[in-house]
Amino acid sequence: MNAIDLTEAERTRILAKSALFDPPDASLADGRRDLVGMTRDELAVEMAAIGEAAFRVKQLWHWIYHQGVTDFARMSSIARPLQQKLAERFIIGRPEAATVLTSTDETRKFLFRFRDGQEAETVYIPDRQEDRGAVCISSQVGCTLSCRFCHTGTQTLVRNLGAPEIVGQFMAARDSYGEWPSPKGETPRLLSTIVLMGMGEPLYNYANVAKAMRIVMDGEGIGLSRRRITLSTSGVVPMMDRCGAELGVNLAVSLHAVTDELRDEIVPLNRKYPISELMAACRRYPGSSNARRITFEYVMLKGVNDSEAEARELVRLIAGLPAKVNLIPFNPWPGSQYESSTKSALDRFARIVNDAGFASPIRTPRGQDILAACGQLRTESKRVRAGG
Repeated sequence: MNAIDLTEAERTRILAKSALFDPPDASLADGRRDLVGMTRDELAVEMAAIGEAAFRVKQLWHWIYHQGVTDFARMSSIARPLQQKLAERFIIGRPEAATVLTSTDETRKFLFRFRDGQEAETVYIPDRQEDRGAVCISSQVGCTLSCRFCHTGTQTLVRNLGAPEIVGQFMAARDSYGEWPSPKGETPRLLSTIVLMGMGEPLYNYANVAKAMRIVMDGEGIGLSRRRITLSTSGVVPMMDRCGAELGVNLAVSLHAVTDELRDEIVPLNRKYPISELMAACRRYPGSSNARRITFEYVMLKGVNDSEAEARELVRLIAGLPAKVNLIPFNPWPGSQYESSTKSALDRFARIVNDAGFASPIRTPRGQDILAACGQLRTESKRVRAGG
């Protein structure tokens, strides 16, 4: 068996394991089904089942994803009898915003509750200079990776989020800001970017994430360019290849250490896919260029990974790649054992990386006062055990 066969076998294993954590059926107790999260082909099947022509798919797609309508009665291009027929069989859902917190720096955190009562957090991070911002979306309830510095990692994996729940986070955030087009014209798009950097490892829920992102990128609906979507992974190497080939979104890699010894400890996934394999996958990632650099995320931990020698080794690792490095001061959370690097250590590290020709901004912590900053997301959801 050659290397390609081994990679494909590993992808198959990952997808099979992911399916064990798939979300429950999206139907309501009364049998109605949620149209959000369906592909165009799936919508066509539903329309055919109720005797409607295929052109209805385009109409519904426009109202659901371009206009953001949740009430069939507001679909003015659809006759009232069909509006009623649709309402009897379907809904246009959103996750429930159980709590919404807004930071002093205007970062907004949503605790979304899904139909089975499980919860995940989503964060909107405004960019004051650009008058727009990014929605940080979760892909799982909990996480399976247990990274030592991450609050989400203290919550075991409960389940994957389905495509309706992933797309729904972005749509609900748009609802919150009134960002759907008004009858008088287009509404400014403050929520202009998606970063899959919330709770969970997106590549361990690839099928649902990919389906959701294809819906988001559809030009007749939400219409976000793949250049405005960034997927962050801790290094699920076999799925990085598939993501690059099928989605081609921007890639961010949670690196955080430059030796296998340390990364094995703070990012346990490294024991399966060590740094050499991870960097090889980065070099294979399609579409990377000076215009579309791979972002390496590096949480700065005082006395752990912030030495000048480690900065120089980081430069060696990424040499030849179109890359930038986000240096992230550690954001504390209750019970965490780490401290953020000192300002002088941060500045020294950044200078070494920058002098080597790689942009290395020190990220300004956002939403710390509402535990919305990088590595601080967590909910109280727990996995329901069979028979328990």
